[in-house]
Amino acid sequence: MGKMKVLPRVLLCAPKSGSGKTLITCALLRALVKNGFDPCAFKCGPDFIDPMFHKTVLGVPSRNLDLIMAGENGVKASLLAGVGNCNIGVIEGVMGFYDGLGAEEGLGSSYDLCVRTGTPAILIVDAKGMSTSVIAMIKGYLEYGKESVIRGVILNRVSGALASELSVLIRKQLGIPVIATLPAVKDGALESRHLGLVLPSEIPKLLSKVDRVSDELLKSIDMDALMKIAESAKDIEAEDDKSYPQFDVTVGVARDEAFCFYYEENLELLEKMGARVKFFSPIHDDKLPEVSRLIIGGGYPELYAKELSENKGMLRNIKEAANAGMPILAECGGFLYLQEMLKDKEGIEHEMAGVLKGSSHMTDKLSRFGYVSVYANGDNAYLKEIDRVRGHEFHYYDTTDNGNIVTVTKLSSGKSWRGYQAKGNVFAGFAHLYYPSCDKLVERFLGL
Repeated sequence: MGKMKVLPRVLLCAPKSGSGKTLITCALLRALVKNGFDPCAFKCGPDFIDPMFHKTVLGVPSRNLDLIMAGENGVKASLLAGVGNCNIGVIEGVMGFYDGLGAEEGLGSSYDLCVRTGTPAILIVDAKGMSTSVIAMIKGYLEYGKESVIRGVILNRVSGALASELSVLIRKQLGIPVIATLPAVKDGALESRHLGLVLPSEIPKLLSKVDRVSDELLKSIDMDALMKIAESAKDIEAEDDKSYPQFDVTVGVARDEAFCFYYEENLELLEKMGARVKFFSPIHDDKLPEVSRLIIGGGYPELYAKELSENKGMLRNIKEAANAGMPILAECGGFLYLQEMLKDKEGIEHEMAGVLKGSSHMTDKLSRFGYVSVYANGDNAYLKEIDRVRGHEFHYYDTTDNGNIVTVTKLSSGKSWRGYQAKGNVFAGFAHLYYPSCDKLVERFLGL
């Protein structure tokens, strides 16, 4: 028997990255709150950073909706889990609207998500430098997909007089409404770095910036048209959760400025298996909390290499725990932290935990990028040869020893490489693993 929920919702999409999706998503969330709504937020695809912006604006977690990692039922289950008592959902799209796993199939694209979940889309168009050419662009997006899911438009960076003219023409010629128009807002952009946007905590007065854009949005937004589109979304239906074995353990999860990339579903799976999650900071805490297992996720350890290296008590605690056989999962930034040395962006080397061999350094290009499937080259404590776990790699850092106990295959190209180190009960590598795609990994981790 499946679970079902009615949730008015929209997906905000754009022709390409850099069109202002994150800022406009956050501004729309704020506008909805100011109008008495209780919104929830989601992010299409594997991005960790955009949901942090949503959480900063709303004060509640934002979930990833990733068809490649979770599959259709998993995505619908995440939608259901993220609804709570909210009365409207806002989903931020990924890349360009039709961009997905492959250039031809578009699997996992924002369009794919809309079709599979019955969610209507609103297209954000950066209209700077255009006038009626905007209409031709929108027309192409409306007609390209096999199913018509774009129901409205937001015009970004457009002057007031032109916005009014374009709104009339778009309604007349294309039959869809312009939900809102935004002029160019001074200092109304979000900065980026090598893994995407900078973190919300690094932007001074972020909420003030979002509020400025939100106030501009409120001057033109057609809330009735927005709600009419949102209410056209289909009901969400997903299969009930499976039953899991239970473990009476406490898992320490590193979470601070340096380590902050986690899928909510990963943490929830730990809890579904009976584990208690206790967060700690490798930067600020001088020792480990009372836990029996550790997870050290990704993030930006290179930006805090000096602080991490100077926290000798934490480094010593983690090495002692690893040597004593504590089960530890680490990925990407956490993998770098467990190695011997980390070279920051200025080329200065900093001593890390020394649990694993190797030192890391910044490269001038993405070392690996994209969805991957991971399988073991022979059974180990966490993965058997028959297991397959989905994940995602996105990193400019590389190390002198990436390990060789698993084979990592890029889903879009089929290209494979070796990776991951294992030492005792430590299992660490670059891929951000999606635990629900192979819950046996978590079961073994909690059962060791």
